[in-house]
Amino acid sequence: MRARQTLERIAPSLGREAEIHIERSLYGATEDRLLERLHALPDEADSVMLIGHNPGVQDLALLLAREGPLRTTLEDKFPTAGLATLAFGRLAWKDLDAESGELVDFAVPRRLG
Repeated sequence: MRARQTLERIAPSLGREAEIHIERSLYGATEDRLLERLHALPDEADSVMLIGHNPGVQDLALLLAREGPLRTTLEDKFPTAGLATLAFGRLAWKDLDAESGELVDFAVPRRLG
C-alpha cells in the first residue's frame, strides 16, 4: 500500500515517457531477487526507480554501492521515503554486481525540511 502511495505522489514528476510496472512478486523480495530483476532490464533502459520495502531495498543498495561517505549513512538506516541514487556508468544491467555502483545521493525526509 505505501509503495503504491509513494508512486502516486511522484508519478507526475516522472514525465510522460516513464514506463511504470507494478510487480507484486517483488513485494518483500530479498536483495538477491531485486538484483535478479534489475539484471533482466533491457539495455535500452537508461534508468530505473525501484520503490519497495526494507530490508530488501536497503540490502540491495548496500550490495551495489561502493565504499564512501554516503554508504556509511545508508548502513545506519534507510528510513521510510528514503531515496538512494546509484550511478553505474556504462555498465549493462545484467552486469550489476557487488560494489559496481557509486552512491551519488541519499535523501532522507528529515533532511529535506
